[in-house]
Amino acid sequence: MDNIEILWFGSAVNLRKLSADELNIRVGQSVAKPVSAVRNLGVLIDAELSLCDYVSRLAQTCFSRLRRLRSVHHHLGQDVMERLVCALVLSLLDYCNIVLAGLPASTLAPLQRVLRVAALESCST
Repeated sequence: MDNIEILWFGSAVNLRKLSADELNIRVGQSVAKPVSAVRNLGVLIDAELSLCDYVSRLAQTCFSRLRRLRSVHHHLGQDVMERLVCALVLSLLDYCNIVLAGLPASTLAPLQRVLRVAALESCST
């Protein structure tokens, strides 16, 4: 019970207004320490709910998988390549994508780039 963490939600301005005493919460004999982000079901949720770090890491993972697929695409047929892109890349984008609803286009731009590259990779053999 010594590693209790708490995530305070709010705008950056409001979060800065909280003192150190207000941020820590005592639970029994332990103190819950504030953290800047938590992971739930693989989604990295930050205190401002901007999800910028989550989008960035998701795009990195997708691009990494696309690079690996690109290195072997000449050995595969178009049908196999399409299935692999769907299974290894698009499925990542689909997972928990409801948390991305309503985010600004600038935040979602890296995922749009992933989709464009994935479409190109699945069509080129």
